[in-house]
Amino acid sequence: MAATNTPSPQLLHLVIGGELKDVSRVEFADLNAIDFVGAFPNYASAYDAWKTAAQSTVDNAEMRYFILHAHKLLDPETGTQHHV
Repeated sequence: MAATNTPSPQLLHLVIGGELKDVSRVEFADLNAIDFVGAFPNYASAYDAWKTAAQSTVDNAEMRYFILHAHKLLDPETGTQHHV
């Protein structure tokens, strides 16, 4: 059976980070200081960016980075946003 070169669907992921007010909760100390690492077409590339960013701030206990699964907030069929 021949392999097909069908591209994977784009599943948008955002990577952001910042200092937290309290490490037991996800509440940023300063929203104006959020580090927007980037937007990525799949989880694997978002994970790589997350890992690089997180490792670069390992000495700051309050700094955290997150992968946001933005594709779950969008309907890929219609391009409309889900209201949560």
